[in-house]
Amino acid sequence: MSEKLFDEFDFVSAKAWKQKIQADLKGKDYNQSLVKSTDEGIEVKPFYHADQHDYEFTLPDSSPWYVSEKLYLENVEITIENAKDVIERGAESLWVIIPEAHDRKLKFFEALASDNTPLYVEFLCQDLVFFEQLNALLKTQHKKIRIGFDPIHQLASTGNWFKSQDEDLEVFLKLSQFESFINHIDIDTRLYQNSGGLIIQQLAYGLAHLCEYLNLLKSKEGKLNPVHVNFLVAQGSNYFFEMAKLKALRLITHSLAKEFSTEIDVHIIAEPSQRNHSIYEYNMNMLRTTTACMSAILGGADWVNNLAYDEIYHKRNEFGERLSRNQLLILKQESYFDKVLNPVDGAYYIESITKELAEKALSIFKTIEAGKGFIHQLFEGKIQKKIKESAEKEQEKVNSGEFILVGLNKYQNPEDQMSKNLELFPFLKHQQRKTLIEPILQKRLAEPIEKERLEHENQ
Repeated sequence: MSEKLFDEFDFVSAKAWKQKIQADLKGKDYNQSLVKSTDEGIEVKPFYHADQHDYEFTLPDSSPWYVSEKLYLENVEITIENAKDVIERGAESLWVIIPEAHDRKLKFFEALASDNTPLYVEFLCQDLVFFEQLNALLKTQHKKIRIGFDPIHQLASTGNWFKSQDEDLEVFLKLSQFESFINHIDIDTRLYQNSGGLIIQQLAYGLAHLCEYLNLLKSKEGKLNPVHVNFLVAQGSNYFFEMAKLKALRLITHSLAKEFSTEIDVHIIAEPSQRNHSIYEYNMNMLRTTTACMSAILGGADWVNNLAYDEIYHKRNEFGERLSRNQLLILKQESYFDKVLNPVDGAYYIESITKELAEKALSIFKTIEAGKGFIHQLFEGKIQKKIKESAEKEQEKVNSGEFILVGLNKYQNPEDQMSKNLELFPFLKHQQRKTLIEPILQKRLAEPIEKERLEHENQ
């Protein structure tokens, strides 16, 4: 029936559409009026057409996405109760963060032995004995988890390795062989977004980050068997570009896999960026996280974790976490965002920017590899310099009002008072410590404006 409907209309070429638009502009320049250039160097056109479509790569069908919930494993008994509670309330996967290793924390995994909820366990520490104990425990349960151990991220974000480069990477190699861990490699790219990196930089640095681990595995094993990779990704506010970012991530990883003559299974765990969050007009954060989660889902993320609207200034609380979880549940169970696989396939605009993002990211990646690789460039400070340049340009746009943060640099509520509501320090912390390299620092765009407003509150 639809084919007969379209048969009634003549095909209109891209050239004809452009001619019609130019006529309607009545002498105005087409490029100046309607073509927008982005910081990534991509020109966004007023329309996209099949005539211009040359996107050849087809992404594999993704599996349905999971609602994820983040838990910090400090007090074991409390975390066990929290885990059971959030699963009952709709969480479909758990993101468990372990800041310090201790054998008593194995009780958490013992308590969830009969539960089939998928687990991703992120380690903020390096302790091979504990990793071996966890692997042994999970083998008795016939259970597998995704593991988050990323020493290169530790170096980039803190300026130091967990212990030393040789020891950390040796532990990484041993973990890649553990039978109870699904993935071999964990790549945390959230740092590059939350510190102000462009989308093409996030993609390129994530790929170069991965390449370091692949080279290490290949040097150890001689060849690479199929590799399973977790990518942790932060979603920003550029809605369609953020969808394309995840598709481009899979595309460039596929290209890298061919260079290593192997297969790479990509698993994307996404969450909203904190970079555009604010302590003033904090309810706006719910709108920001909703669109970020939508772009993650439509872009093909496997797991989506939401951030509470008050996460940057309140301690953990049930109300904020319930709201953030319910945002995802509404998208899934009321908006039916789980009913179609790869829903943006065939959208010429998204496929066009996917291709351009991938090409530009690969160009940056090749430059990094020609410069002796990602770790070497971190030690030279080149990665940090590029991110700083991008972040400063973005901050200038906020300060000038070109980039709008509602409630901060436009539509302020002068009666909004926050100085007495801050349970957590919401700003970049400067710690005086000796580091091997300059760390890449995460910073929110609203911080300079917020600091000024807080000073006025206290006067």
